[in-house]
Amino acid sequence: MKHPLLLSAVLATSAASAQTLTITHDEGKATVPSNPRRIVVMDEESLGWIAALGLSDRVVGLASAYLTPSDVDGTTIKPNVLKDGFFGRTRLGNPAYVGDWQKPNLEVITALKPDLIVRLTWDGNQNYDTLSKIAPTVGYKEGGTGFWQKGLRDLARVFGKQVQAEQVIRAVAETNRTNGRKLLDADIFRKYPKVIVVAPFAGGQNWVYTATRLIPDLKALGFKDGYSASKTTLGVGAQISDEALLGLDKQTLVVLFPPGGKYNGVEAFLKTPIGQRLSAQSVVYVPEDFSAYTGPLVSVRNSTDLTRIILEKLK
Repeated sequence: MKHPLLLSAVLATSAASAQTLTITHDEGKATVPSNPRRIVVMDEESLGWIAALGLSDRVVGLASAYLTPSDVDGTTIKPNVLKDGFFGRTRLGNPAYVGDWQKPNLEVITALKPDLIVRLTWDGNQNYDTLSKIAPTVGYKEGGTGFWQKGLRDLARVFGKQVQAEQVIRAVAETNRTNGRKLLDADIFRKYPKVIVVAPFAGGQNWVYTATRLIPDLKALGFKDGYSASKTTLGVGAQISDEALLGLDKQTLVVLFPPGGKYNGVEAFLKTPIGQRLSAQSVVYVPEDFSAYTGPLVSVRNSTDLTRIILEKLK
C-alpha cells in the first residue's frame, strides 16, 4: 500500500503536469501552461496563428515593426489602426504596443503579466532569454520546413484546438487546389510554368524570396521555381542582381511583391529599364497593411488574390 504522503505527492505532480505542456520549438523547449489567457505576440506572423485559432481576444500585447509614432499614443495603439488591413482581419481587442523585435519594451511586457509569448525568429535573433524570464516563450524560424503549420499545430496543443488547426490547414490546401485548377483551365502554366518572387525595396535593392514569403503559395498553385539562389539570408531569400533579372526567360512569371510601408520600392522599380523590360511577364501583388508575410490567413488571401491578378493580366 502506498504511503498517503507519497500518494499525495504523485497526485499533485500529475495534476501539475496536466496543467502544463512542454513545447519543443526552434529556440529550445518551453514549459507552457495549458490554455493561456494572456498572450503577447512579437510580430504579425505569430498574431496570425493566434487569430486562426480564434484567440485574438487573448492578445494583451502586440509588437510590430510596421507601426510608426503616428500609429500609437504611448503604449496604446490607435483604434483606427487596429481596424486596418491585416490587423482588422485578426479582430484584435485592445492590445498594448510593446515595441518591435529589435527593441521590445520589456517593462511594458512585464507589466502585462503574460502567460505566453510567441514570436517569429531566426539565427542571431535577440532577447529570447530575457523574454523567457518574463513568461514561457516559443519561437519559430521562418525558413524552416512547414514553418507556419508547425507553429500553428504547437499552439493548438497548448490551447486544446488541434481539430481547428487541422481544419485551417486543410482549408488553405483546398483553396490552393481550387485556384490552381482555375489557372490550369486558363492554360497559364503552359505559358508560364515557372515563377519568381521579387521584392523591390525603396533605394534600389531587389530581393528574391526562395523558400518562404509568397513562393510556397505560388508553388502550391502549380508553378515551379524560376530561380535558384546559391546562398540565402536566414533561409528566406537573397539579393538579386540586375544581370540575373535580365537573364530570366520568357516562361518565368515575375511576381513583384514589395515590402510594406516606407520600404515599398515597386513603383520606382517599374520605371527602371529592367522593370520595363519585364513588365509584360510581371504582375504586382501588394500585401495588405500590417500584413504578416506567411501564415494561414495570409496564404488564403495570397492564393485567391494572386489567382485573380494573374488571370486578369493574362486573359
